[in-house]
Amino acid sequence: MTEQGKKPRAVVCLSGGMDSCVCTTLAARDYEVYALHFSYGQRTEARELKSAEGIAREVGVRELMALQMDLFRRIGGSALTDASIAVPDAGAEEAIGDEVPVTYVPFRNAHFLSAAVSWAEVLGAKTVIIGAVEQDSSGYPDCRPAYYDAFNALIRQGTKEGDIRVETPLIAMRKSEIVRLGVELGAPFHVSWSCYSGETEACGVCESCVLRLRAFREAGAVDPIPYAAR
Repeated sequence: MTEQGKKPRAVVCLSGGMDSCVCTTLAARDYEVYALHFSYGQRTEARELKSAEGIAREVGVRELMALQMDLFRRIGGSALTDASIAVPDAGAEEAIGDEVPVTYVPFRNAHFLSAAVSWAEVLGAKTVIIGAVEQDSSGYPDCRPAYYDAFNALIRQGTKEGDIRVETPLIAMRKSEIVRLGVELGAPFHVSWSCYSGETEACGVCESCVLRLRAFREAGAVDPIPYAAR
């Protein structure tokens, strides 16, 4: 709490996925949350925005800023933003994360974090929170601890006071541990969305779906979102 008895402010990157759902719920315990969501030309951008709005409403986010970014759609190079690149099925679960997949969006989190830090400066928030996860993930290079150490060094050099910090509370957790934490916190998984391709029903076969389903299974919990029958 601040001296006035109010919670300090934090900016949370809220994609609408499982990890950001838990991260936002966790942040709401200790902070007045200002959430930032990006529509960047991803295949499921409408569904992700709906999920972000639902999570923000459920956990009591102070303000949700939804931004649109055309850069990633225009440069392509990712199955999430380039219609000419198919979203692949996950294949063998044990092989996920062995190499950077075609669903990686080039240097995406740097753009998201830059906007979040800018907003944090204006709000007087000292904390930016993002639900990056290294273990049990797709192997994206912008989800590694060293990446966030480097970004925090950049913030210290490139902001007015240099005292804003990016925090990654889930980065060392396994996905099943994140699910268990979310269940304990009462995270609104029912409005979250992780699928890379489906907007009405999750496909159940892309890497994101496979990782999510495995996490719920290992946590002994039931995933409440709808999946396409296979």
